[in-house]
Amino acid sequence: MCNIMGSKNISISDEAYSRLKKFKGKNESFTDVINRLTNKATILDLSGTLTQDEAESILKNINDARKLSRIRYQDFSERSHH
Repeated sequence: MCNIMGSKNISISDEAYSRLKKFKGKNESFTDVINRLTNKATILDLSGTLTQDEAESILKNINDARKLSRIRYQDFSERSHH
């Protein structure tokens, strides 16, 4: 649940209310729903979600893909200049 420091009354259409209500969990307030839906995540929010092995595997795959891309580019470049 959300700690409310202050509150505001807002008016929304019945349609908007119905749509917002569909996103509302059983123990969630509408404030919680709005905060959850409008929260902008950053890459830092992902910190700690991977194990060291998972992170190393992903990094290896990225590096392998970059190497393959460089090889393909060089091959294409050499063929197009002949």
